[in-house]
Amino acid sequence: MADSQSTTTRLNTEQFVQDILTSIEREREREIIARRFGLFDRKETLEQIGELLGITRERVRQLEKSVIARLQHAAEQGELSHVADIETIFLEQLHQNGEAARISRLSDLVTAENTRTDQSRIAFLASLCPSLVVIEDNDRYHYAVGVSKVRDEKTIKATVAKLVDVIKKLGEPSDIEAIAKNADIADAKQAEALASVSKDLATLNGRWGLIKWPMVNPKNIRDKIYVILKEHGKHMHFNEIAEAIKDSEFKRKDVTTQAIHNELIKDKRFVLIGRGIYALKEWGYAKGTVADIISEVLREAGEPLHRDEIVKRVLKSRFVKETTILLNLQGKSQFKRVAKATYTLEEA
Repeated sequence: MADSQSTTTRLNTEQFVQDILTSIEREREREIIARRFGLFDRKETLEQIGELLGITRERVRQLEKSVIARLQHAAEQGELSHVADIETIFLEQLHQNGEAARISRLSDLVTAENTRTDQSRIAFLASLCPSLVVIEDNDRYHYAVGVSKVRDEKTIKATVAKLVDVIKKLGEPSDIEAIAKNADIADAKQAEALASVSKDLATLNGRWGLIKWPMVNPKNIRDKIYVILKEHGKHMHFNEIAEAIKDSEFKRKDVTTQAIHNELIKDKRFVLIGRGIYALKEWGYAKGTVADIISEVLREAGEPLHRDEIVKRVLKSRFVKETTILLNLQGKSQFKRVAKATYTLEEA
């Protein structure tokens, strides 16, 4: 273990696992447990282990279940070395972090390096702790652990499902406090811990949403650009967007400015409103040249407008210089001056 003065105890998972495995008398059973949990190498399937040991996959499953049951009973009786101390450390971290956590998160809190092997060992050790419940990894849930006195496995899964339903009804990424309130969960930290267990949910910039929503789970450069613009709330130059992505919480941020510019051009969600400056189409911007925008302004007005009014309205949808608007107004044949500094559309 780490120095007692450290704020967090770091576990020597290899030593603990070795000591527990030595309590299993038969070598074949030790082999099954080590391989099934991935305690020293990658995890193996029932079929792979059965092939190695010359037994059926069903026999491997039976032996695994039997050995784990014996180890759990020994742990409950206080006969299994280290488990009581390990459980105390796990409980301390879980109490501080919402009474539940993904195995990867718990491993990060109690191991020095948080390798994949560390995570596998943490899952194995947690499965032996009488006060803990382990949620197996599947299509809906991440490998996770919770405090059984707070919520058993059935309640954890039911609460996670409720959180997913609440977020669906909210219809947009929301902070965990709002989600917890709508789910009738008094402790927002517990709501966040349980939300992290779900494979249907994701979080970004302090907000939670469905994993299919780009705002919390951007899957490509275009989605990341969208998130940056949405968070910024107004137009940005593509160089600014590139810098914002580099400074973001995204998992992959190593994208070039040229790649970002290329995606801005291709995606219909983004509108060029100035020299290298882009905005979101959903903000009311439309594609087109400055002349196109002037035409739209005059068409919507249905009457001649003074140039100052035209400039004012164009600048609502284009980030360009006033002189650019005036040059287009005076130099394009589709605009006709009908009075001093007053223009309308030239009749077709």
